[in-house]
Amino acid sequence: MANTILTPTMVTRKALEILHANLNFIGSINRQYDDSYAKSGAKIGSTLKVRLPNQFEIRTGATLQAKDVEESSVDLVMSTQKGVDVNFSSVELTLSLDDFSERILEPAMAVLAANIEADAINMYKDVWNMVNTAGTAQPSTLADWLAARRLLNECLAPKDGNRYFCINSLAMAAIVDALKGLFNPQSAIADQFRDGVMGRAIGFTWLENDLIVRHLTGSRDNTTPLADDATAQDGSTIHCDGFDQNATIKKGDVITFGGVYAVHPETKQSYPYLQQFVVTKDATATGSTGDVDLEISPPVISTGAKKNVSAKIADNATITVIGDASSYYAQNLGYHRDAFAFVTADLEMPKGVDFAAREVFDGISMRVVRQYDINNDKFPCRIDVLYGYKAVRPQLAVRIQGKKNE
Repeated sequence: MANTILTPTMVTRKALEILHANLNFIGSINRQYDDSYAKSGAKIGSTLKVRLPNQFEIRTGATLQAKDVEESSVDLVMSTQKGVDVNFSSVELTLSLDDFSERILEPAMAVLAANIEADAINMYKDVWNMVNTAGTAQPSTLADWLAARRLLNECLAPKDGNRYFCINSLAMAAIVDALKGLFNPQSAIADQFRDGVMGRAIGFTWLENDLIVRHLTGSRDNTTPLADDATAQDGSTIHCDGFDQNATIKKGDVITFGGVYAVHPETKQSYPYLQQFVVTKDATATGSTGDVDLEISPPVISTGAKKNVSAKIADNATITVIGDASSYYAQNLGYHRDAFAFVTADLEMPKGVDFAAREVFDGISMRVVRQYDINNDKFPCRIDVLYGYKAVRPQLAVRIQGKKNE
């Protein structure tokens, strides 16, 4: 049967289908905010303010204690444009769609998908919850993963079927081997054997992704850093000392402060473990006393409806930076879908070109444009996606740290 000429729409739809199939992390997170950028006649520009759930204080007794509602939001910025550029001829457009996909689209989309996915997975740096903090062994027992589940439960992550583990092949191999046949239905055991993945277990869908980042911790000696302020500190900037001179604390490092415990988000009762914080900006200690201001998230809030810790950070509270200095640890992720958001927007369609189309599939917008290069008798083509991403509710996520330097 004679091949038909492939149209711009056919090429774009197929390219987008292949791209989507390669985005398993992005496919598991919230993409509902796309429409806010796409409203005709009411476009919001490049920044969307995502409202966070309101929090309130409880009253005991009959006396009214009305307080103003303090609404919170985070900015989700549409700022990244990535694409892949190829040359293909009009002759190649006479191939069957399957042949064209195999020769041109699949390798091009694999590269584009990997780079978009890698960007999004870097949102791990906004997540402060962490388990397997020692990092001395690969997380492989059910207890390792149930610890992550517990943290999500205690942070009130919904139990609605939208929880995921996104982990690298090393962690997947360890957990599949450790749990093969354990309390699993026969069909699930067959899938584990056939595909080497967990599928769905303990309330999570398990995804294997080898773009999981190995976080490099900051450099420091065996010192005992301390919070340093005559007045107990709160907020998102904490002054510290006791680091060695020129020690570095990296964005994405997780720390705790002695005496500062996590609390239940609603009752505000203390949990029996220290609140974890993530460093949000690279910092370097200076001077002989190793002074440094650490920018952290979440901010320390010890009173009111948004209270998230048992107490302010006292002067000389011991600081623990999780993990050894200058070491790599894989940052496997457990999360509810709403912890992260990924958005795309429609790029403008150019006029006067040889070939152009734009398609949207499952919340991802892609544009393909081809032009004729008369000087070289070629048809350069560009495939573009404009996107943004944000950890909008990072408390609904947890990092399951891999073994040191693996």
